[in-house]
Amino acid sequence: MQTLLLVFQELFYEAIKQSYPHAKIQHDLVEIMQSASEKFGHYQCNSAMKLSKLLQQPPRAIAQAILQSLHLQNEFKEIIDKVEIAGPGFINVFIRSTYLSLRLNKMLRGVKFDLSLPMHQERIIVDFSSPNIAKEMHVGHLRSTIIGDAICRLFEFYGDTVLRINHIGDWGTAFGMLIAYMKQAVPKVLEEKQECTSDQLLQWYKAAKKKFDDEEDFKKQSHQEVVALQSGDPKNLKIWEMICKISQKAYQEIYDLLDIKIQDFGESFYNPMLKPLIHDLDVKGLIKISDGAKCIFIEGFKNREGETLPLIVQKSDGGFTYDTTDLAALRYRVEVQKADRVIYITDQGQGNHFSMIFKASQAAGYVDPDKTRLDFAGFGLVLGADGKKFRTRSGGTEKLLDLIHAAVTQAKKIIQERTPDLSSKEQEAQAMVLGVNAIKYADLSCNRHHDYVFSYEKMLRFEGNTATFLLYAYVRILGIKRRLKFSMDDLKVNEIILSHPSEIDLGLHLCRFAETLEQVTQNLLPSYLTDYLYVLAEKFNAFFRDCRVEGSDEEASRLLLCDLTGRVLQQGLELLGLKVLERM
Repeated sequence: MQTLLLVFQELFYEAIKQSYPHAKIQHDLVEIMQSASEKFGHYQCNSAMKLSKLLQQPPRAIAQAILQSLHLQNEFKEIIDKVEIAGPGFINVFIRSTYLSLRLNKMLRGVKFDLSLPMHQERIIVDFSSPNIAKEMHVGHLRSTIIGDAICRLFEFYGDTVLRINHIGDWGTAFGMLIAYMKQAVPKVLEEKQECTSDQLLQWYKAAKKKFDDEEDFKKQSHQEVVALQSGDPKNLKIWEMICKISQKAYQEIYDLLDIKIQDFGESFYNPMLKPLIHDLDVKGLIKISDGAKCIFIEGFKNREGETLPLIVQKSDGGFTYDTTDLAALRYRVEVQKADRVIYITDQGQGNHFSMIFKASQAAGYVDPDKTRLDFAGFGLVLGADGKKFRTRSGGTEKLLDLIHAAVTQAKKIIQERTPDLSSKEQEAQAMVLGVNAIKYADLSCNRHHDYVFSYEKMLRFEGNTATFLLYAYVRILGIKRRLKFSMDDLKVNEIILSHPSEIDLGLHLCRFAETLEQVTQNLLPSYLTDYLYVLAEKFNAFFRDCRVEGSDEEASRLLLCDLTGRVLQQGLELLGLKVLERM
């Protein structure tokens, strides 16, 4: 079933072509948008304004001609209740309630709400989360992990093959530094294969970093250990494997709490590809030497002095960089993993880096922009109440695990106050759902381009644009269905019939679910979906206030409307990676 937006785009496209058969009318000249206010209709066509220059006619005259042709189309009477011209040439469209009812009944009974799914499923790679081995995941990893998972869930819902890639930092100088330190300070751990924790590993990393910065001899030894590791030294490889195993166990605990599925492809995976990459770039004439380093210079990327910025693919000492690894990874994802689309989700500060990687990959012939779409989905910072980068009270970086546990603890306090009759086990289960939901939704509901202030108090509120507010609306719908003994048989014998303005308003918003999802597949902004769900919950509450369900003449129809609202709410929450509850 086509989205409403697409239905009107096709209707108006045909009407414009009939009105001006000799003009070259392209689809992009048909501008349809949702109306900002109900008094201006449900949708608005602004094409007359865009066509005025092309046709050398006043916009209002063009709008009149479009309306005359629109009335001649067979679908007009079935879909449109009325149209009117406003202002200099805007066309306001009001939809028939009977047509909305027809679409809602198809949504009720169709697979995946009878959405129009793409004929050709794609292979989509999403690069997200990407913690560093030997370092703890902190609040800085929160946005990438949560946004990435939501985007993966959406494309999986559409039937695409999604590769969830965790590009972990598991290679390079940091490991030489850590290996050198562990050989000196904790040799027994290495010799006796003692169990050690991620906390111990973090302390060793901090101590190694200080020693690396302060002692020139230790720095040289660290570089030697890196060379030995990259050359395949058995002892160093064993230490490296131990370090990776400890870190992976630590961040897997967080992924399990957040219900995140992801596959590790660390920087080490691409290491064998780096030398052949340099050779290929050299053969293609893309490499230039600058201060002994091998670089690719790409037009359009300049520093403050106006000099073209280099993409350094091999340092003067022969070492490789993040640029090299990211370029090799992108090449592998397109040539071997056959990606139709590659999406990188990281902080906005890396936007310039990835723009250069994209351009370099195209210059080298690794990516054909007509065949593979590349997206950088950057995000802003998580801030504290002081408006600065979110930190602990002691001034340190907030550990992600501590942040999750704190949200769950706060949620449990609220549950104990509101529903003290629940068993301890039920309170624990609800607190886990509410706490994790709150963290995820607070992040996703903020436009990812923007920073946002982290607040446990705000994210756990039962009112406003929060996960708890949406979940409460969902639980209320389940309560209505239980009370009225809703069953699947109701779908077989009854239909949704919209008559009251609040019913029509809710029904129209339900019909826009597909439009919202399609927008997010293009702009990669989960906040569009959170906004949609928040408005859906508000419109349902208005419907429930204005339209009596139980015992009314319209009980059967309104019960189905409640059911569809609940199902869309549940599906939307699940696409965001949120869980639902049966009772609250």
